[in-house]
Amino acid sequence: MASGEFIRKAAQKVRPILSRDHQQARFKVLKLYRIWYRYMPELVHLYDIPKTVPECRAKLREEFLRHKEVYDIRVIDMLVVQGHIRLKEVMNRWQQKGHLMQHWNDGVEPKPKDFLSKFYAGHE
Repeated sequence: MASGEFIRKAAQKVRPILSRDHQQARFKVLKLYRIWYRYMPELVHLYDIPKTVPECRAKLREEFLRHKEVYDIRVIDMLVVQGHIRLKEVMNRWQQKGHLMQHWNDGVEPKPKDFLSKFYAGHE
């Protein structure tokens, strides 16, 4: 039980990175979301990606909702800082079109398992 008490005391002494409480962290997340949301038309035009503005905004929402279960203020602040860095990279065109299109690659297609599928795919 001593180790559990030590962890509790150590967790109480850790200070947040930027936000004082959850409300301030939430405000920063919403501010970052609004900035990205407003920049989407320009992003689609500058990078000439084969997606529409509503599709990009839907992907933006999906990316933000992916982290909706994060409650630690320090982690939220870290994600917000990463979001601002990513936004700066996109605005300054330090990222390529391929970097942005990676968000629509949901994974690698599974390899064929039966004989005919392998044959049609050109394996063995």
